[in-house]
Amino acid sequence: MFVPVLSGLVVSVDAFFIGLSLGLQQRCRFLYLVVINVFLLGLCMLGFFLAERVYDQIPIDPDWVVGFAFIALGCWTIAQYFLSSRRHKHDTLDANVQTPAKTIVLVGLVMSIEAMLITMGLTIIFQPHSTIIIPLVVAFAHFGYSALSFYLARNKHVKRIPVVLCHIISGLALIVYGLMAFFVEFGI
Repeated sequence: MFVPVLSGLVVSVDAFFIGLSLGLQQRCRFLYLVVINVFLLGLCMLGFFLAERVYDQIPIDPDWVVGFAFIALGCWTIAQYFLSSRRHKHDTLDANVQTPAKTIVLVGLVMSIEAMLITMGLTIIFQPHSTIIIPLVVAFAHFGYSALSFYLARNKHVKRIPVVLCHIISGLALIVYGLMAFFVEFGI
């Protein structure tokens, strides 16, 4: 039971940086973060129930599928930043820059879908011993991380952070999760 909880916490690290970026935006309110996380909880529950149905349909060992998928997603998250031609040399998440409302909605949607995929991955890896605790841990860890970083940004504990740092840490968290899937496969 310890590994599913640890996995849910590790892969929710990216939520910390999403909450930080939203907290630095003057337009975003804490209520928006709550709404995003309620939607995220719903998608986590959906992912949990879908994963139980998908498990029997996977022709190879699901641990390998989940491991490679999240390592690839983590590598893509890191590489996507560096390959983007729009990045500037001193790109930072800054409180002085305004983000349009549609960007906030898009960030919430992406975070929610990612949390659903994380829940599905955890459920598939720990099948048949998976429980409803998996989607709850993922959802509440996302909310806890994003609420904490939102609070830190709003109370001026964090004023600027390099965007590259956000992408690297988020990507590494996904890679660690993928490696944890392999550890489960090998019984480590």
